[in-house]
Amino acid sequence: MITINPLSKIICLSIILAFGFLLIVLSCAVYNNWRPLSVIGIFLVAPIPNAVFGKLDNNDFMNESTSSVPDFGKFLTGFLVLSGLALPLMLYHSLLITRNAMLMSMGGGFLVYLTIITFGTFFHEEDDEF
Repeated sequence: MITINPLSKIICLSIILAFGFLLIVLSCAVYNNWRPLSVIGIFLVAPIPNAVFGKLDNNDFMNESTSSVPDFGKFLTGFLVLSGLALPLMLYHSLLITRNAMLMSMGGGFLVYLTIITFGTFFHEEDDEF
């Protein structure tokens, strides 16, 4: 298995994140309409419920009761991601932005969210039982 230097991971992720922000800002600046900029906020807030509610789960293998707290965090994260993808579609459908601005905003938002999730998985450390 190939190991990649953590600094290289951070540099690659920052380049992808910057490209995602660039797409969103260009979707606003090129068409002189700043409504798609709200996608940035939605995609930056989207991973927070999953991270917070995932840490609140205190189940171990000896406890047979199941907790719905992490599932609620996943639901909120999914809701926010879907809202971030649907917002440019809604703005385009109501003729507030152009088709190209919608595509650029959705692509940039997807890259921003994908970068945040990839960063979390690259640097997530497993807790040892022993």
